[in-house]
Amino acid sequence: MEIPLKLYMVLLGCTPKGRLTEQHDIFFGIANSVSELKSEMYAFWPDGGQLHVDCWREVTQVDGYSISIVPKEEAAEYPEKLFFLNLGGYRPGEFEEYHYKMLAVAATMGKAIKESKKTAFYKQWGFKGAESHLDEKYTLDVDDMHTVEDLFSSEIKASYSIRIEKKEGPEDELHLGYLKLGKR
Repeated sequence: MEIPLKLYMVLLGCTPKGRLTEQHDIFFGIANSVSELKSEMYAFWPDGGQLHVDCWREVTQVDGYSISIVPKEEAAEYPEKLFFLNLGGYRPGEFEEYHYKMLAVAATMGKAIKESKKTAFYKQWGFKGAESHLDEKYTLDVDDMHTVEDLFSSEIKASYSIRIEKKEGPEDELHLGYLKLGKR
């Protein structure tokens, strides 16, 4: 029996050459296990520095929807899409912009943004003059927002699709903590 492929969301970290602080980015990949994604994670990181994983999640459940990976030929047109949002916020007197990364299932980008504004982060991590935000490129204030399928490599897009079905299930487990990836 074949092991079903899974969607992974990974927070990568690295201190690139010439930088003073650790940098982070989100990587989405499809594999049987998160460890199978090592070479893709290194290909994704722009400067080839020594990567590590700060946290990861097997994405199976978002907003009351079941998320699974299917071969492209089994794909159907779903009214909902899986969105990745990166919210930014501030605390008075702290020299930092904090971020909250979230997934949302919605029919449109506007509906996904509306859901993000209901989060505790959006409501509590800002103050007058330094409001929580989502980036100006979408006319609202949101740091980054993408449909997850748009973030896949062209090879993955040609082979797989995300199946989104209205179905409650247990929340995804968040795997937190430093995991060194080792050399390429």
